[in-house]
Amino acid sequence: MQRVAPYALAYIYGIAVVLGVMFRGPFVWLPVVLTFVVMPLLDAIAGVSLWNPDPADETLLANQRAYRYITWAWVPFEAAAIGWALWVCLQPGTTWPERIGLAIGVGLMNGVVGITYAHELIHQSNRFERFLGGVLLALATYSHFRVEHVFGHHRHVATPADPATARTGETFYAFFARSVPGQVFSAWQIESERLRRQGSIIATPRNRMLQYGLLMVALYGAIFSTTNGLGIAFFAVQSLVAFGSLEIVNYIEHYGLIRARKSDGRYETVRPAHSWNTGFRMSNWLLINLARHSDHHALASRRFQILRTYDKADAPVLPFGYATMYLLALTPPLWFRVMQPRLHAWKATSVGTTLARAELA
Repeated sequence: MQRVAPYALAYIYGIAVVLGVMFRGPFVWLPVVLTFVVMPLLDAIAGVSLWNPDPADETLLANQRAYRYITWAWVPFEAAAIGWALWVCLQPGTTWPERIGLAIGVGLMNGVVGITYAHELIHQSNRFERFLGGVLLALATYSHFRVEHVFGHHRHVATPADPATARTGETFYAFFARSVPGQVFSAWQIESERLRRQGSIIATPRNRMLQYGLLMVALYGAIFSTTNGLGIAFFAVQSLVAFGSLEIVNYIEHYGLIRARKSDGRYETVRPAHSWNTGFRMSNWLLINLARHSDHHALASRRFQILRTYDKADAPVLPFGYATMYLLALTPPLWFRVMQPRLHAWKATSVGTTLARAELA
């Protein structure tokens, strides 16, 4: 039976932000060092785990509330940390390098941990957890993700219709420019279609995209009225870093993978072959098993503690943990040097040939 404690590792990001807020100076850059230096090293040291929960234990594990408390407790913690950092940025004694460092550090905390936890919460069946996930997404100015990811990405993943699936040969920066507006447009279409099926007009208070838009206006209006333009800039920058980190993860998870179209025009069922996986312990502890991504697409509501990993014969495997892949994604020449041979090798396998044929179709 696995232990709960390692999955609370993400709170080290909160501690790093708190230290930056308290001591300022070089301490504001602790989340950056944590992301780009410490985590890659810890991933390499901790190594890989391919352990899967015993099917007989899955129900017991899924019902252990301690795993849920990790994600629930993060919501007020993150909100308080963002508010505190914002207040410090407004103080006359805070320098501009400190303000920039705090905004980036808070954004990394929000993107690496906050949105990852939001992703777990918005997939659950109870309203309380979905509400908490919505709060976290609002703190990253990315509320539409709640609609697009659940009802768009999971339906269209690994097809040209999915803006969150990176294409072969596409740099992260080209993907980001296409994916961000594409997901907003997709979310609006999904919500419009839902309302039409219900016989409702689009301009209704029940339109979740309009609700999210009003929420953002209210949130940014409150920040502006209680702070000033500097407060808006801080929140916008940390949000950009946060959802930018999310899009890097999207880029990593499905890069170059595509589903085959069947004779009836529909795409094949999503399989483990359509997500990149990694078994690096540190990545999975920090990101509550997000790196076991194939199983998440097999059953999206599966709690993170019972997500399973797959044999390398069934799913493509990343060469490094997510922190290192994050760095590679930001450096396209290195990304392509590392990933193109692995993508081609995967498509040459008995399972991957289906993907290769799909790409040529």
